[in-house]
Amino acid sequence: MVSTIALPGSELPGAPDPAQRTGLRRVACLSENLLLVIALAVMLLLPVVEILLRHLFNTGVSGSSAIVQHLTLIVGMLGGAVAARERRLLALSPVQTLLSGRARAAAQIFSSGFAAAICGFLCVASIQYVLAVKPLGKILVYGVPVWVVQLILPLGFGLVTLRLIWHATGTWLGRGLALSLAAALAAVAIWSPISPAQVEVPALIALGIATLLGAPVFTALGGAALILFWGNELPIQAVPLKHYSLTTNDLLPSIPIFTLAGYFLAESGASKRLVRVFQALVGQFRGGPAIVTALVCAFFTSFTGASGVTILALGGVLMPVLMAARYSERNALGLLTGAGSLGMLFPPCLPLILYAIVANTSAHANLSLKEIFLGGIGPGVLLVIITAWWGIRKGSREPMDRPTFRWSEARGALWDAKWELLIPVIAIVSLFTVPTIVEAAAVTATSALIIATVIHRELRPFRDLPRVITECGLLVGGVLLILGVALGFTHYLVDAQLPDKLVEWATTAVKSKWLFLLGLNIILLFVGGLVEIYAAIIVVVPLLVPLGVAFGIDPIHLGIIFLANMELGFLCPPVGLNLLLSSYRFNKPMPEVIRATFPMLLVLLIGVLLITYFPPLTTFLPGLFR
Repeated sequence: MVSTIALPGSELPGAPDPAQRTGLRRVACLSENLLLVIALAVMLLLPVVEILLRHLFNTGVSGSSAIVQHLTLIVGMLGGAVAARERRLLALSPVQTLLSGRARAAAQIFSSGFAAAICGFLCVASIQYVLAVKPLGKILVYGVPVWVVQLILPLGFGLVTLRLIWHATGTWLGRGLALSLAAALAAVAIWSPISPAQVEVPALIALGIATLLGAPVFTALGGAALILFWGNELPIQAVPLKHYSLTTNDLLPSIPIFTLAGYFLAESGASKRLVRVFQALVGQFRGGPAIVTALVCAFFTSFTGASGVTILALGGVLMPVLMAARYSERNALGLLTGAGSLGMLFPPCLPLILYAIVANTSAHANLSLKEIFLGGIGPGVLLVIITAWWGIRKGSREPMDRPTFRWSEARGALWDAKWELLIPVIAIVSLFTVPTIVEAAAVTATSALIIATVIHRELRPFRDLPRVITECGLLVGGVLLILGVALGFTHYLVDAQLPDKLVEWATTAVKSKWLFLLGLNIILLFVGGLVEIYAAIIVVVPLLVPLGVAFGIDPIHLGIIFLANMELGFLCPPVGLNLLLSSYRFNKPMPEVIRATFPMLLVLLIGVLLITYFPPLTTFLPGLFR
């Protein structure tokens, strides 16, 4: 999962520090955090209670599945509002980092004002959608109407709109200018005598400029959807409708719950214990610290789903280990940046789950989560191996630079980390034994919670857990905002029959399956370097699946090819997310990070090509369980 952690240059001049919040504003912030914590906690605990009641009393909680699904909607919107409050909505454009003074302030005002206008229209569209649903009288559970829960859509978008204006600059003049721009854009859309079709292209160009200057990713995708629907005189309520339908999907609650498990691990001392284990087991080999880096990063990313979290959480632990082993600073930086997303193909990583959800919306695919999980294991192992191989080659050749193997140290390290090492076993066993992926996620996250709070007592229930859960909700909210509005954009593309036209063109222009795969790799590498991974899944996969079917590519193989390319895209300049976050974490200029990471990019590219052109690497394990 991509992180919503603030990127370099995202701090705004004159913006108030969170520590300075007092009085009513502080109470409001704490209340908002508390609601987010409660919603995520109930999402986690309700499936566990359901499992216990089913096994002990052969009963369950009435409507528990619907409750958890709608809590996903609440967490998504509340988390997005908190992310906006903390100025941590994801914006991948590096342009603002290159500007200073008045130029930077002007860019921030324009991008914030434009983004606020888009978000305001999303709020209006959500109100229209809720008003349309209300007369249907649908009941969620226990007499609560569905429309009451859906009110979180306009409420969330409204809060984000206000916060985009508030954080436009640290001055009232800047906020006034951003508000004026948003109001002017709204007036043009509502009262302009020019037909929407004539304004469509200029509006998309202006949206592109705002995105380039730093507008959040979700407003870029949501804005494109709104402009296209408006330009073709179609109801804009389709965007919140798709947002609601996605966030209440049966499988989607597993994303915030698995992410919570990753946060419990990352915020406890698990990283140090796991580094000690792998260091004790393989540290005596040449390049041992590189092997440790690859294994630990893969472990954490497989649970957090966010390479950004892995780089930020483990960078401070692993960089000293690599430097102590006499790796050059450049090689250590490149290895950590490249290894940050290694676990993306291992279950239960979130992109695998989301890919299965989105692919199955197409009539051309019928993927189970077990198939896509099994399909990712072989390619994931390959990428870990070649990363470690590169690190081994860069390691010191002198035996005296490596520690000697001591069984007592290895045994002690394994014993100290036994609970963390059990988490992947719990996750995989749960995936194959409990009825739903959401329950498997809940079992995994609850286990991680017990390990962090009861066994090791590194997270205190009342002091640390609210902070950790809020941080997780912030990240999940930022991602779900992107996913929801991106699905509205995809809905327009499908309505325009773009997938069918794309299939017709591709099958006419390209005759070879292998040539198609080569072209696909090139395009996906480009997409991965420019587009946030979850948005890419929502937008690109519905276009890609029919193409795969037309060329006779196994759906599991196609999915892993796609995700492997997205993983590689994290390292692609100019805006690969790992590059930005590594620059932020290690306080290095972007060009230096790009140069350090380029060898890893080439090594992982070889791995992606092997995954693409050797299908059994992906299809062998799923075939055993069919």
